[in-house]
Amino acid sequence: MAVALERAGGRISVAGRAVSRYGLVVVLAWIGAGKYVKMESRTLIEHSPLMSWLYDFFSYAMVAYSLGTVEIVTAVLIAVHPRWPRVSAIGSAIAVVLFLGTLSFLFTTPGVVQTVVNGLPVLSGLPGQFLLKDLVLIGVALWTLGESLESARVRRVGDASPRSRSFARHP
Repeated sequence: MAVALERAGGRISVAGRAVSRYGLVVVLAWIGAGKYVKMESRTLIEHSPLMSWLYDFFSYAMVAYSLGTVEIVTAVLIAVHPRWPRVSAIGSAIAVVLFLGTLSFLFTTPGVVQTVVNGLPVLSGLPGQFLLKDLVLIGVALWTLGESLESARVRRVGDASPRSRSFARHP
């Protein structure tokens, strides 16, 4: 019974890793595509001291399309992990930066806190709760970054081993 539970735990962990990585890919790609059909980021960006300056140089649409493109490209980079873990690590690092940016909106966007009850800030549905999900997404992005770097290291070490060199010479 204990062995069966341990095996199930391993399978569940493998499934969880796949859902985490490719769930992140879907979320990034979908949100990125959304920037082409609606510009929900405008209100968030225009109140951000880190990003509001973009509107001094670019139109609202250009900023939205650029962010959307970065999000879609990031999703693709993360998705290629099985084949190119180093490339995937770059995508994960970009995702971490994107989520740090959106988490900063929690502190700069008016209306994030709807009310305070017994000293506890209650987040509004939009934008508060919408932004809070990025706390979990940045955790997943950090995990995919670590896993990709580790996979790249293992692959590099494996490529440098005498055994792998002999296979390369004698297919």
